[in-house]
Amino acid sequence: MGIINLSFGSVSIPFKEFIYSLLDKKIDDDTLRYIIVNLRLPKTITAILVGSSLALSGLLMQTLFRNPLAGPFVLGISSGASIGVAVLILSAGMFGGTIAGLASSNLSLVLAASAGAFLVLLAVLMAASKVRNTMSILIIGLMFGSFTSAIISVLAYFSSAEQLQQFMFWSYGSLGNLSWQELGFFFVLYALGILLILFIIKPLNSLLLGENYAKSMGVNFKSTRLITLLATSILTGVCTAFAGPIAFIGLAVPHLTRLIITSSNHKILVPAVAIMGAILMLISDTIAQLPTSDYTLPLNAVTTLFGAPIVIWLLVRKRKLIF
Repeated sequence: MGIINLSFGSVSIPFKEFIYSLLDKKIDDDTLRYIIVNLRLPKTITAILVGSSLALSGLLMQTLFRNPLAGPFVLGISSGASIGVAVLILSAGMFGGTIAGLASSNLSLVLAASAGAFLVLLAVLMAASKVRNTMSILIIGLMFGSFTSAIISVLAYFSSAEQLQQFMFWSYGSLGNLSWQELGFFFVLYALGILLILFIIKPLNSLLLGENYAKSMGVNFKSTRLITLLATSILTGVCTAFAGPIAFIGLAVPHLTRLIITSSNHKILVPAVAIMGAILMLISDTIAQLPTSDYTLPLNAVTTLFGAPIVIWLLVRKRKLIF
């Protein structure tokens, strides 16, 4: 699927030139090499990282809260990233040309989103250390999301049409804005999130039967909950910062994977969900490219428009949700 994703774009590239560029062999047109190596290849790798990150985050949240409607954004991390970008973009007109210049920089948008996500992460982790009931954390996360949405609405009300358009384009989601340096930073945080998940795979199986059962099996529930929240926050936060808030993948991929492999063992689910998330994101990005066209559809719209019917069809076919 990755090769197919690399092959599509507004510029038609012969298959031979494509393979030679990937193998680092000399080709006649250096422009084509630049497009493949510095534009399409980072975008494809980003799609794999984002898809697997959001899918794994959704799996963790659904297991922790034992709620099939839980997703990677229930903690408010994505909303925190959104408000960071909203403050940078929508308040640019109030503070003159310097802020407006920063708002047009991709690095500034990433830093603003990261700062917003980090602040909400700290708030969620503080709440997790004080609150015993796991469902209370879910409610707190939803309240953070509602609160940040209200602030964004106020900022949008006083913003110009140009600022609103810029913020809307960011909220559509995009995989094609990362350089190799940014992708390297993304991968480091991604690897950290995956490492945290590996520490809690066995306790996650116990959590499926409830908090009390997990404690009776000797699971340190408080520690497991903290690591789960931290891993989800890191993976969701870095995805939103670099690619924008991308819907559907985190909520639906865990269910889609369970319907296909019919297993609740996280030793099987974790790699399967990561692979399925990466594949669906690559498919969505390929469709968004509108092959043979110069136009690109909003990635957020594509993930839902083409993904939701698949899940509905599988649910109707299987007649029950495996959870």
